[in-house]
Amino acid sequence: MASDIKKSSGSAQKTQKHYGEASIKVLKGLEPVKQRPGMYTRTENPLHIIQEVLDNASDEALAGHGAHLQVTLEADGSVTVEDDGRGIPCGLHPEEKVPVVEIVFTRLHAGGKFDKQAGGAYSFSGGLHGVGVSVTNALSNQLQVTVWRDGKVFELTFAQGDVVQKLKSRAARKDEKQSGTRVTVWPNPKYFDSPQIPLAELQRLLRSKAVLLPGVTVTLTQAKTKETQTWRYEKGLRGYLEQELDQVTVIPLFEGEGFAEAGHDSFAAGEGAEWVVAWTEEGALVRESYVNLIPTSAGGTHEAGLREGLFGAVKNFVELHSLLPKGVKLLPEDVFARASFVLSAKVLDPQFQGQIKERLNSRDAVRLVATYSRAALDLWLNQHVDYGKKLAELVIRQAQSRLRSAQKVEKKKSSGVAVLPGKLTDCESDDVSRNELFLVEGDSAGGSAKMGRDKEFQAILPLRGKVLNAWETERDRLFANNEIHDIAVAIGIDPHGVDDAIDLSSLRYGKICILSDADVDGSHIQVLLLTLFFKHFPQLVARGHVQVARPPLFRVDVPAQGKKPARKIYALDEGELEHILDKLRKDGLRENAWSISRFKGLGEMSAEQLWETTLNPATRRLSTVALGALDFAQTVSRMQMLMGKSEAAARRNWLEEKGDLADVDI
Repeated sequence: MASDIKKSSGSAQKTQKHYGEASIKVLKGLEPVKQRPGMYTRTENPLHIIQEVLDNASDEALAGHGAHLQVTLEADGSVTVEDDGRGIPCGLHPEEKVPVVEIVFTRLHAGGKFDKQAGGAYSFSGGLHGVGVSVTNALSNQLQVTVWRDGKVFELTFAQGDVVQKLKSRAARKDEKQSGTRVTVWPNPKYFDSPQIPLAELQRLLRSKAVLLPGVTVTLTQAKTKETQTWRYEKGLRGYLEQELDQVTVIPLFEGEGFAEAGHDSFAAGEGAEWVVAWTEEGALVRESYVNLIPTSAGGTHEAGLREGLFGAVKNFVELHSLLPKGVKLLPEDVFARASFVLSAKVLDPQFQGQIKERLNSRDAVRLVATYSRAALDLWLNQHVDYGKKLAELVIRQAQSRLRSAQKVEKKKSSGVAVLPGKLTDCESDDVSRNELFLVEGDSAGGSAKMGRDKEFQAILPLRGKVLNAWETERDRLFANNEIHDIAVAIGIDPHGVDDAIDLSSLRYGKICILSDADVDGSHIQVLLLTLFFKHFPQLVARGHVQVARPPLFRVDVPAQGKKPARKIYALDEGELEHILDKLRKDGLRENAWSISRFKGLGEMSAEQLWETTLNPATRRLSTVALGALDFAQTVSRMQMLMGKSEAAARRNWLEEKGDLADVDI
């Protein structure tokens, strides 16, 4: 037997791959995009890589250069985007000694939009990550660029992301345009689920560009059918929303804008927003938002700012005119429930979630949009009191409807409620869908969370030490552990199995959020709590009620720089910290002009910092717990291997095999 074991072990060692210096592969140029295209763009179809080209043309118009954007769907399947802007510079880059137009299409982190200082080429732009058209080039069979600039015509051709026809130039003829850029793209179908560009989405995108660029003509031509569509809006956002809400009765329609002037205490010159908001009693809602012309379909902090600003102004109007019935309390969702809007924000240094820029994450955008929208709506409501009272009636009806729904739920769960744990700091709201429970590591962090939370809908339950590994604990023995007992009583749901019939009407919080330190011990506590929920509360996990809060590990204090005031930037981990520092360097900030603080734990954060980074729904990062690529049975098997007491050998083998993949914070 010993001999058999030795042979088996030797065989396993022979099959293991050697891990040495040569095992580390360095991806160069556009190779990362080709290997992992989903990290840089949407891969359902090629629309987003075309949008990257269109965004560059739009940024030219936004900067005041050019009045016409032309998109052509060619007969051979390629797409051409042409503008009459300044044209991409074609001379040699002073440091790289390579034509700038070539750098733009072949380097991931290169572009004219990093320089946000006075005199920069683009004060406001959407292309911030520096990967835009280089991703388009990487995922295309062929890409041709033509530039009209400085009395010349420049041409450059790429194939599979590489230069195949070097930059050449000739003198421009008198009948040719004198400035502009034309890019023709042949997307490579192997990178996309479908090679077809969805026409309706493209039309909607082009129309939105015309809306956001009043006076600019946007044209779409389909070469096969010779059909041409043209959009040009002089009324901008208002005309667009009125058209979308055609034949729907609008109570009030509120439009406005606000932008910071030079020398503003908090915002850079030109930062601000333009908006139009319409409240309707019925019908579908229209909600669109943009940042520097980039559509943000998943919303973000600028939308949160509009929500905050509208709520503050309407609440102030209702209180000023004593319109609120007794026992009714207004909440932001009451004001926003029947609001349609188009919001266009200008942010000097926008931080987006992911490379496809669907959601704005810039924390300052909440205050930016809220500041200007609230002041404008305050003034507007007091100038249009009749409209204000109609709006107040609609909002109050929404609040009353919400309260009636909450009372129905309360009746179902009113009998037999267990005594809530004494250390639970509960919230005031009875709206389960809105309420949040934070399971907080340690009493000190719990104290900061209690002071920093929004007591209206956020509850805090501090946990002492590490909870029990409940993977092999029988259900009838769970409540012997005080921490698990308090968690179960607080959330209102008893432990159950994946196929059990449970009554979710007793659930007290729509979100159950695990909040622990951003270090190894904090991760361990997360794992133990996730084990508890997956094993004994699986239906809460399946329905998306369990969340993990992601507090930052670092804070970067950045001094005032040109038009930009001093600010604080938070980073989740060392990778994000390095990205932030790299960006600060590209913005022209001298090395070490900033200071970096590392949080040893949540208890080190003030209540204000904890709210800003981790609790505020507008600026926090909260991840929903889901099974991911594994099904339930596979997840059970994996959890058994990781958390089972009798699985030490299998766990050790798995760690030896996968350990090199871990990014360990020691």
